[in-house]
Order: sequence, then structure tokens, then C-alpha cells
Amino acid sequence: MRVAMPIEGQSLESAICQSFGRSPYYLFYDTEESFGDYKENSAPASLGGAGIKAAQLILDEKADVLLTPRCGENAAQVLREGGVRIYKTEGDSVRSNLEAFKAGRLEELREIQPGRHDHRG
Repeated sequence: MRVAMPIEGQSLESAICQSFGRSPYYLFYDTEESFGDYKENSAPASLGGAGIKAAQLILDEKADVLLTPRCGENAAQVLREGGVRIYKTEGDSVRSNLEAFKAGRLEELREIQPGRHDHRG
């Protein structure tokens, strides 16, 4: 299974980014191989649509699951239509959230943030 997470740096010791769409990096972690790779996010400077761009990256990288503290409605719709399940992180540790997910302790993210439609920053 391929797990994606928005993260602040490029290691398992990094913190989880609180903003899905504007995260500096994403971790893509293969739970069967216990291997992760990191991708830089090109969307943080976008005036609008950062969440949708980030969601497309998650789909392009063939993630099955997203672990995130929050997600906007537009990005969540793209992810769900692409078959990605979204789970809510606990705390800010990348490593502990991967362990919690593998152990089945994370819950699905139910509180989706309203999308911004004015895009005025």
C-alpha cells in the first residue's frame, strides 16, 4: 500500500504539515517495502487551486491513502474520485502516524474544510 503525507521536511523525523495543499513536501511511503520517497510540492505559491494541484500529485504518485490533519473540499473530492482514502493524523510526528496507520488506529477524516472560491489570498 502506498501512503501519502504532507510534511515539513524530507525525513521520517519531520513534522506533518498542517496545510495539505501548501505543504512543502509529500512523503510517499510503501508499507510493504518500508520505503519512502519525497516529492517537492510546486503548488504552495499558487494564488488558488493549491489543494487540487496537490491532490493531483497524490493521484499521479498512485497513493492509496492520504494521512493529513485537514483537507479542503475540492481536494477531497478529487482524491475520493481517484479512489484515495483519507485518514486524520494524530499529533505532528510522521513516524508515529505511519505506525498508527499500520496498526489501524487512525480514523477516516470526516471534517472536510470548505473550499475557497474567491481566490483573493
